[in-house]
Amino acid sequence: MSATLPAPPPRRSKPRPWLWRAQGLLSNYLPLVLMALLASGTWWLVKNTPLLDAPGELAPPRHVPDYRMNNFELQRIGADGRLNVQIAGAELRHYPDTDTIEIDAVRVRAIAPDGSLAIAEAKRAISNGDGSDMQLLGDVHLRRLAPGSGEGAAPQMEMRGEFLQALSNSEILRSHLPVTIRQGGSTLNAQNFEYRHLTGQVSFTGKAQGQIITKAPR
Repeated sequence: MSATLPAPPPRRSKPRPWLWRAQGLLSNYLPLVLMALLASGTWWLVKNTPLLDAPGELAPPRHVPDYRMNNFELQRIGADGRLNVQIAGAELRHYPDTDTIEIDAVRVRAIAPDGSLAIAEAKRAISNGDGSDMQLLGDVHLRRLAPGSGEGAAPQMEMRGEFLQALSNSEILRSHLPVTIRQGGSTLNAQNFEYRHLTGQVSFTGKAQGQIITKAPR
């Protein structure tokens, strides 16, 4: 005679630590921000801008701009004819001795294939010649807007800080200064962070705190 034993009660999964939830929040958001900041392909427009009255003989490079662009706007159009990336600023300067580009009052707009819009703004941007290292400095503000929404709509997520660096070759987005990230009613304050797009890994050091609000299950 055999008896059927009752099935053991299902185990309840333990809630993930708060930091794991914060990492999940970031990893869902940062890829589009990374796309906005890694718009390095647009820099070739600047690099190939013809110079007027160029000297016949090359002089030793000095740390003075060899060309400027005031109140400019650069656009990158996709193969389908749609706008992908737009970079604007009050002034752009190129320094031949270091082959760097500086932009005052920079504004970057990137549109994802699903129509999501990422907007990055800062007081200043610095990029090396090939755009593989781009830094935003001073009052950095990043916003992600839902597909089809206007720029005046409430962002799905936003990030604020004083510094942000994007490395295109290794696809890394990081800041060594404090940042504040908001999504809906959730807020994260971190002393620093690093996001590696190739692995999807988000890491923090130092103190991180905030409030993560998740939707209640139906």
